[in-house]
Amino acid sequence: MNKHVRLGVNIDHVATLRNARGEKYPEIIKAAKIVENSGADLITVHVREDRRHINENDLGDILKVIQIPLNLEIAANSEMVSIAMNYKPNSICFVPEKRQEITTEGGLDVVRNYDKLKSLLETLKDTDIKVAVFIDPVKNQLIATQKLGINTVEFHTGSYANAFANQKNFEQELIKIKESTFFAKSLGLNCHAGHGLTYENVSLIASIEGIKELNIGHFIIADAVYIGLENSIIKMRNIISEAAK
Repeated sequence: MNKHVRLGVNIDHVATLRNARGEKYPEIIKAAKIVENSGADLITVHVREDRRHINENDLGDILKVIQIPLNLEIAANSEMVSIAMNYKPNSICFVPEKRQEITTEGGLDVVRNYDKLKSLLETLKDTDIKVAVFIDPVKNQLIATQKLGINTVEFHTGSYANAFANQKNFEQELIKIKESTFFAKSLGLNCHAGHGLTYENVSLIASIEGIKELNIGHFIIADAVYIGLENSIIKMRNIISEAAK
């Protein structure tokens, strides 16, 4: 296959650990530099409406110290789009957001939020910010995304990851992602993926023809407790590269 699958490392949970005690450490910009120097292709952060981990100050600080692209995950509303326009990340990904959820529980419903997204895209049209949507691998969501003029999707891999962990019907979830990637390519869409990916389950996703980027956060940060952030990123990078051969 010989393709390069980009690795985006989400460093939200470095800020989660910092915020647990209200301290200044671990420093988010130190983590960002380690990510950059460890071979990741981009950094991903999610500024949530409740600012439970990353905030605007973090976002600005990270952008000042890195040379690789920054991907900003945001809810689909005007406040978050204003933040994106102010800080000008390389790309944004619209994600669903519920105040009480522990983590993102599924993909954004592009069909239901079509008019809202259309209005937000109009606000962004004169910027150089690339736009993606985080969706479940479902055909009607892909059709609506293409109709909006968005050319990149990130598939929510949470259902696959959960099924893999339980070793129950994960092949069916994998087929959904494969078929959705094939259909997305026929629509001219770029395909990314992420959520719940680990050393054990990432290879099957990375090997899918058409998947160009994986965004992985919680597992890498958690594993870094044991082996260090640089080593966790290098190990994940090597697994993805081997799977994509």
